[in-house]
Amino acid sequence: MSEKAIYFDSSKCTACKGCQVACKCWNNLPSPLGTNETKWSGTHQNPADINGNTRLIITFNELAGDSKIKPVKWAFGRRACQHCTDAPCATVCPGGALVRNEDTGFVEVHQDKCVGCQYCHSVCPFDVPRYESNGLLDKTVIDKCTGCADRVSHGMAPACVSTCQPNALQFGDRDEMIAKGKEKVEWLHENGYPDACLFGENEMGGLHVIQVLKYGIEAHGQVADPQVPATAQLTQIMKPVTGALTGLTVVGLAAMFGLAVGYKRDTLAYNPETEDTVSVITGDVVQHGDPQDDKSVVEHITENLPFGKGGK
Repeated sequence: MSEKAIYFDSSKCTACKGCQVACKCWNNLPSPLGTNETKWSGTHQNPADINGNTRLIITFNELAGDSKIKPVKWAFGRRACQHCTDAPCATVCPGGALVRNEDTGFVEVHQDKCVGCQYCHSVCPFDVPRYESNGLLDKTVIDKCTGCADRVSHGMAPACVSTCQPNALQFGDRDEMIAKGKEKVEWLHENGYPDACLFGENEMGGLHVIQVLKYGIEAHGQVADPQVPATAQLTQIMKPVTGALTGLTVVGLAAMFGLAVGYKRDTLAYNPETEDTVSVITGDVVQHGDPQDDKSVVEHITENLPFGKGGK
């Protein structure tokens, strides 16, 4: 499979937000449902930014027009993961939660491997990765656009692309999307939009979201000249050291296990009547007046407790 790319033409975008809805529907991402729960923020952009439950938003930037016929220029933008070739998020991820697919070029997400370190958020030049509590995994994990890897692997376009009526979003081989973008930028230059540019061909080693920006990079909320942070490069250097330390840790744990052979910790129980922690084996009071948060030591209830069945 050749490398793929999502193509976004801001000059065709009507900001209908159909792509936002499609992303949420396909990926089963919740939205606020309470009455008047979403407050008016003074802008049509909603939500204000991407978050753990919103992987894609259309940004609204209102520019002053240059004529009475066009008093306002809307610079709509597409804010989501850019799927960098030189992806620092994947570089620093210690658990393999973020992995660049070498076939498609998209940076995929494996939430079950996320350790919650948030390194990826700190090194992303586009400020994209977000963290959200995941009820199924019972922990806070990374969430961002995956490029709809499940759809692409079956020959389908990402959900956002599939719903775009004006064809502002398209999907295909990356080389073809770049060629399409260059052609459109040239057309815009010839028709009164001198600031139009192509974004994504070379940035960060080449992005897999290719964008035609009608009014220029900053006007559409994109990052001019994004760079791989030094922290990501340092992580690459530290990987051999980390591996060596990991080996030493394993040796150390093995030694501790050897020293622990033959040692058996006393089983403890908490007596709520006296608020004492008691040894189940000897019946001796280990600690008087244990506070409630110490009841974590009490997991073992037996019929042989000196104070009967009431212990917890």
